[in-house]
Amino acid sequence: MNIKNASSTKSYTLTVTALMAAATAIMAQIAIPMPAGVPMTLQTFAVTLAGIVLGPKLGALSMLVYVLMGGVGLPVFASFRGGLNMLIGPTGGFLLSFPLMALIIGLGVKYIKEKPILFWTFLILGTVLNYVVGTAMFCLSTGSSVSAGLAACVIPFIPTTIIKAILGGILGIRLRTALPKVG
Repeated sequence: MNIKNASSTKSYTLTVTALMAAATAIMAQIAIPMPAGVPMTLQTFAVTLAGIVLGPKLGALSMLVYVLMGGVGLPVFASFRGGLNMLIGPTGGFLLSFPLMALIIGLGVKYIKEKPILFWTFLILGTVLNYVVGTAMFCLSTGSSVSAGLAACVIPFIPTTIIKAILGGILGIRLRTALPKVG
């Protein structure tokens, strides 16, 4: 590889990584307010795509960039909110777990062709981690019981989570195949 190709590869990788963080910010605005204060958004759909398209390291990096953008006050979280208070409040655990979610899902991409069941297992594990961290933070910040946390943060979201995981997995695989490889 010559220097020009190396430079353009780095530029491409940086661009795609930044675009995944931006896509997450856009998908965060597609939000349905819920009674307990945890909105239903398409953020986890974007996190799934980031993990699959970018792989574990760059997927996690793109989500870290997204969380940091919101943490410093840019209005990239649901309902155009941002700031440190969002990361330590009731929905902060969901946001803070995005880099790990993308990392875990990204670790599964090596199994897409040879052992698809493992790919889907990693996708489910990443999603479960998001729920565990998010619900724990919700309970800690609101003083809620675990059962109240599950009722507010998990149970109402199960149907849409299944849909987002399946569609994110299918679309992510197609995008990963169609786009030039990053990294």
